[in-house]
Amino acid sequence: MQTTHPDPRRPRIVPVGDSAILIELAETVDPAVNAAVLALDAELAALALPGVVELLPTYRSLLVHYDPERVEPEALLARLASLDLAHPTARPEGRLWTVPVAYGGEYGVDLEAVAARHGLSPEEVVALHTAATYRVYMVGFVPGFTYLGGLDPRLHTPRREDPRPRTPAGSVSIGGVQAGIASLEIPSGWHLLGRTPVRTFDPERTPPFLLEPGDRVRFRPIDPANFAELDRRAAAHDPLIAPEEEPRAAPEPEPQA
Repeated sequence: MQTTHPDPRRPRIVPVGDSAILIELAETVDPAVNAAVLALDAELAALALPGVVELLPTYRSLLVHYDPERVEPEALLARLASLDLAHPTARPEGRLWTVPVAYGGEYGVDLEAVAARHGLSPEEVVALHTAATYRVYMVGFVPGFTYLGGLDPRLHTPRREDPRPRTPAGSVSIGGVQAGIASLEIPSGWHLLGRTPVRTFDPERTPPFLLEPGDRVRFRPIDPANFAELDRRAAAHDPLIAPEEEPRAAPEPEPQA
């Protein structure tokens, strides 16, 4: 199967092994590109192309998994190349969530070091971290790990040179220009600012995944003394948070007769 090189203004379509095709929309990572990826994901899902078994959106591309026993790769490649992949229909803005976080101390062992690196106080780091509205670019690495864009440039921090072999589930961290929420205990080179009792992934809960690509996230600091009780509730499959209802714009007054 040959790589398709369409008009340079169109996405690249690249075969990946013998059961996947990668659609690359751009070479940069930004909200507009990611929004286009998610819109394309929704459009291809609605088409239900024969043989396609899974669609995996990333920052700037969409991976199309297919069953080679159900569809000829060349036929699928040609079908994808025939679509207007560069102009998917825009999706509505994602849901907004506010995630509680206990910052610093045993919950965020790198908070003070990050503050010192940037010439800030720990309180200023928390203020910057909670002031932003983040975009869920993708969910991956392990089930439920949430990659977030929108970190304040004043907090951009290279990853640790000595990654930790174990970091706690629920860790809220930063690495490079990104922020993240860990769903499980994992190795990580990111800097741990705090921890949330919210389980972004719980296989015993419906739905098991809480956040989705395209959603928006804000962080809210909580008293560490309240963490244990919230964690107990989350362990009993309470999601703790729900999408927020955003205020609608007031209707314009009707013209006077």
